Amino acid sequence: MYLSSDFSRLEINLQGCLENYRYFRSKLEASTRLLVLVKANAYGHGAVQFASLMEKAGADYLAVAYPIEGIELRQAGIKSPVMVLTAGTDSFEQIVNYGLEPGIPNMYSLKILCDVLEKRGMTGFPIHVKLDTGMHRLGFMSEELPELMEFLKTCQTVRVKSVYSHLAAADDPSCDDFTVEQVELFRRNADMLTESLGYRPLYHILNSAGIERFPQYQFDMVRLGIGIYGVSAIPGNRLCPVASFKCKILQVKTLKPSDGTIGYGRRGKIAEDGTVIATIPVGYADGVDRHLSSGKGRFVVNGHSVPTIGNICMDMCMLDVTGTDAKVGDTVTIFGENPTISDLAEILGTIPYEILTSVPRRIERIIVE
Repeated sequence: MYLSSDFSRLEINLQGCLENYRYFRSKLEASTRLLVLVKANAYGHGAVQFASLMEKAGADYLAVAYPIEGIELRQAGIKSPVMVLTAGTDSFEQIVNYGLEPGIPNMYSLKILCDVLEKRGMTGFPIHVKLDTGMHRLGFMSEELPELMEFLKTCQTVRVKSVYSHLAAADDPSCDDFTVEQVELFRRNADMLTESLGYRPLYHILNSAGIERFPQYQFDMVRLGIGIYGVSAIPGNRLCPVASFKCKILQVKTLKPSDGTIGYGRRGKIAEDGTVIATIPVGYADGVDRHLSSGKGRFVVNGHSVPTIGNICMDMCMLDVTGTDAKVGDTVTIFGENPTISDLAEILGTIPYEILTSVPRRIERIIVE
């Protein structure tokens, strides 16, 4: 549930979203399935709204990080298959209750799930087996496969819906040899598991960067994450920005040097010939990083790129709008077409993911045509 605000909003560009979807779909064979990641509140875009858009667009699968995210989708009426990438070990009852499909990275998790299913008298429950091919975060290592294969030969409570792995550096050309090694190790181990199972699960290893740079390894399904939200792994290949973070000016003041300073810590300095400031209702609690204080960040109002002035507060910040026609009620763009999330990420020395996922739920998500 999102709280309405007259001042601040994250606009979700429907057409831009669909255009990005078509772009990635065009990289794939007609038979290749497409899974869209809507974890972390759909990378900050609003999980339920975005999942609904992807369901209508034709996505074959959705994926979340945690069970609670999948439950939210089910409670909102999302019907698509939902994969839970980090199922843990304590939520299998809920996963089963809500018809979610867990990723299984180790024998410990698998045995706990099988115990839950056996007590319920269930068979053939869909699981997704994760292989560790070099990311070394989660997944079965090569030497662990014999135990897994032996267990699955006699286990009737689950059925392997897919086998998958995760690329560590598909966006980095300097690591392309390693990426190919990951794919080949995945292929070998997935084939070994398939031969033991006696049936063929879906294979998938490509993320957004992989779809763009290694479409030859698309296998049966791909996982589309940051790309659908408008960030490309290919320099110069500009996708449609999907989210625009906007707010309205609360107040405009003209200050003279004798008025002192601006904001916490008295960090904002008034120019000798005066400074016009605009106060806006977003701060670091809204995802506007405090490191954008004191002119490091620049936002756009009425076509003008204006710097922050003083320290960014929890719920507000001030902009130097001297020389502009800024007035109360005017719209300010924090990120969108200009500046882009990539622009802000470069200033902050981070990645667009962090900026998008930092926008909290108190900022209303609005879908615009």
